[in-house]
Amino acid sequence: MTPDRFFTLMLLLASRDAVTTQELASALGVSLRTITRDLNWLRDAGLPVTAHRGRLGGVTMLPGSGLDLTRLTPGERDHLSLPGLDEKQRAELDSSVDSRRALSKIVATQSRRGHELLPLTDVVHVDSRPWLRTRASGTTPASLIGSVRRARRLRIEYDSPRESCPRDLVVDPYGLFAKAGIWYLVADCAHVPQMYRLERITTWKEVDQPRRIRENQTLATVAAALIDQWEHNHAIEVSATIDQTQIERARRIFGQRLVRDGHEASASGHKVTIRFLHLEDVRALLPFGSTITVHGPTEARAHLRALATDLAHHYAPSPTS
Repeated sequence: MTPDRFFTLMLLLASRDAVTTQELASALGVSLRTITRDLNWLRDAGLPVTAHRGRLGGVTMLPGSGLDLTRLTPGERDHLSLPGLDEKQRAELDSSVDSRRALSKIVATQSRRGHELLPLTDVVHVDSRPWLRTRASGTTPASLIGSVRRARRLRIEYDSPRESCPRDLVVDPYGLFAKAGIWYLVADCAHVPQMYRLERITTWKEVDQPRRIRENQTLATVAAALIDQWEHNHAIEVSATIDQTQIERARRIFGQRLVRDGHEASASGHKVTIRFLHLEDVRALLPFGSTITVHGPTEARAHLRALATDLAHHYAPSPTS
């Protein structure tokens, strides 16, 4: 269990008389199995967590045995309630000082059992950044968070990789969203929800107007819908065979967009279907070289052939004089 999830779970149990495991799983964004494992971990650590069955039942913690939140300032409570952020992401929001101060106040009130156990924050460190990523440029979360919290409309200049030049957009922000170590601005543009990578927002300024978001929509609901759309919507399905040595690498790269056609591998490899949002996106298959064979559709094969031909010409030996 990560420190963030531990404290968020403790805060939920301390602030409610009873809460169901389904409510805990939804609040933390994890599975019921993970919540059950976390609750067992708390019990094994000596915390008096109990569960009662029935319509009025749920998970509870004995009064006085949870976290003492009385010493926290409203700002410290606010920052501590953000689950899932690592220390780097808290620093990017300029909230790491408040978070550390809140945690130190809470830890100071807890009795160390036998004094032989080190604090979790000393022995567990979380870093959600992907490997080998360069330092991001563009807008920082800390610079944007004030305008977002003031619920102001924004004018941004967005450098999209699909456009030849940056676009000037007026957006109505829901908030900031951290996913796999990357920060996004979730906003409506002309009433259409979008996610904008902060590192691609080259400039921005507040518009002297309040935001105009869609009714009954929140940051959580809009972000969830956009993720679902990205993972499941597609314009092209590519059928292919991937060498046995590359199937796990392909699953890490393409995630839910890759579906194996059966679980048994033939002598030639694994037959799969990979979904892409655009035909141009099939270039992601080039790094696999000859370890992947695309069977269809015809336009995908043709586009890969054109891309490979251009690459071969680019690296062709220079003619000798």
